[in-house]
Amino acid sequence: MSDWVPSNVTDALAESHQLGIFLHISTSPPLRVWLGVNDIPIQIESVDESGAVYLGGGRLIGVPTLETLVNGTADSVEFAISGVDPTSGARVLASIPPVRGADVFVGITTLDNYYQPMSQIVPLWRGTASHPTESSPTVMGVENRTLTLGLVIAAGSETRSRPARSIWSAAQQKAISLTDLFCDNTSRMARGVSPVWPNY
Repeated sequence: MSDWVPSNVTDALAESHQLGIFLHISTSPPLRVWLGVNDIPIQIESVDESGAVYLGGGRLIGVPTLETLVNGTADSVEFAISGVDPTSGARVLASIPPVRGADVFVGITTLDNYYQPMSQIVPLWRGTASHPTESSPTVMGVENRTLTLGLVIAAGSETRSRPARSIWSAAQQKAISLTDLFCDNTSRMARGVSPVWPNY
């Protein structure tokens, strides 16, 4: 642990501390946001180039649970900001670069008494951006309409909006080529039976 997280950060984590959470999305150009106020010149080693600046994204309301891809399954998470006015939200959605398939890095460091980072960003989790989301809560009376903008991120390389894989049946294959026996065992494979393949 001491080789990965600097000792002054682990000491601060063991006591009362201010935590800085940083999000890097590898679009072109990269989007760098940290969950706090003001902009901070800081970087994730081997991810950010020198001179990188993380933009203040405001106060964090809640952190989604980040899971590591295990045995081919992991939940997707969504990072979102709320209270955005519709005009600004429309400009953001129109100006963001394509995010699908972009690497996403989440890292932390502790902040000192002057709210300055105590180390470079310590990367903790890596995911793959899937798609942006947009929602508008119901307003009552004279309340102003606002938007909630989010980004869905999946662990590993599989994004959640991809279609599920399907099995091509023997009947479908024979409709294309009557004498083709290639898909004759796909129904057995779907049940988990390992068919005996012929030797040619």
